[in-house]
Amino acid sequence: MKYSLDFTTLLPYWPVFLNGAWLTLKMTAVAVVVGVGVGTLVAFAKRSKVQPLSRICAGYIEVVRNTPFLVQIFLLYFGLASIGIRMPTFAAAVLAMIINIAAYAAEIIRAGLESVPKGQIEAAECLGLSKWRIGWHVMLQPSIEKVYPALTSQFLLMMQASAMASQISAEELTAIANTVQSDTFRSLETYIVVAALYLALSLVIKLVTHVLGEYLFRRRRVVRQAALRNNRQVVLPPAAQVASHGGAA
Repeated sequence: MKYSLDFTTLLPYWPVFLNGAWLTLKMTAVAVVVGVGVGTLVAFAKRSKVQPLSRICAGYIEVVRNTPFLVQIFLLYFGLASIGIRMPTFAAAVLAMIINIAAYAAEIIRAGLESVPKGQIEAAECLGLSKWRIGWHVMLQPSIEKVYPALTSQFLLMMQASAMASQISAEELTAIANTVQSDTFRSLETYIVVAALYLALSLVIKLVTHVLGEYLFRRRRVVRQAALRNNRQVVLPPAAQVASHGGAA
């Protein structure tokens, strides 16, 4: 059986594909910004000396990380609707994404906070810094810098998991693909296009997070540039080494 790819039937649907990609990107951006903020608060709360608060945060993280994302979306969209709380599909999908990414981000950021040396915190306390300044300058900023690659990987996973929102009819990229392939009967071509769009979105997110990391973590960039300069100075070409030895003689 021979099958010839034909993408011409999909050309009229390009605006629809782009709208779906834009909605996917918008959902991911909102979920990442709000989710990381919530996750940061949860990470600090889990390390709190107030045991009830710490246990609630630990329970929240465990529940979210050990249940499927699709079930979480269904609980918010169908479960709440059964008790009279109805949400638009976009709001339910984004809220589920925020709840999910906040739990994962909290655990990642908590690991970064745990890596901050206690002596560094004690030194800041001896200098008379307030708890807020210690938390922001001494603990959070260095820890975010350390776990930033893990966070960016989580952003990509969240963008890909947004495909689950198609199950509640959110008009994101996967839902658009299902509609297009049912209209054109060109399933292979449709999902090839969707895979290419997801790949493009992943590259965009990687580029944005890389540029953002270079801007936020200037110390890391300075250290890397200094290391490169030191390597150039230490590793001399053979001709330069012979010249330097001859000059010394």
